[in-house]
Amino acid sequence: MNAPPRPIVTPCIKVCAVDGESGLCLGCHRTLPEIAQWGRLGDDERAAIMAELPARRSRIAPEKLGLA
Repeated sequence: MNAPPRPIVTPCIKVCAVDGESGLCLGCHRTLPEIAQWGRLGDDERAAIMAELPARRSRIAPEKLGLA
């Protein structure tokens, strides 16, 4: 028997709007190419991107995130 596919870990929080200045999604902080390729990336590639996401938040103006 085939095992069901493993779910893919994703940072998506269903807030899908890309900031024109930074090029990052306001919800998950990924770029459009990263979002588009997410399902095709390997676990290590996804983990590397996920590790970068917290630092990317500072590239988005606080008022765009509702923080100002």
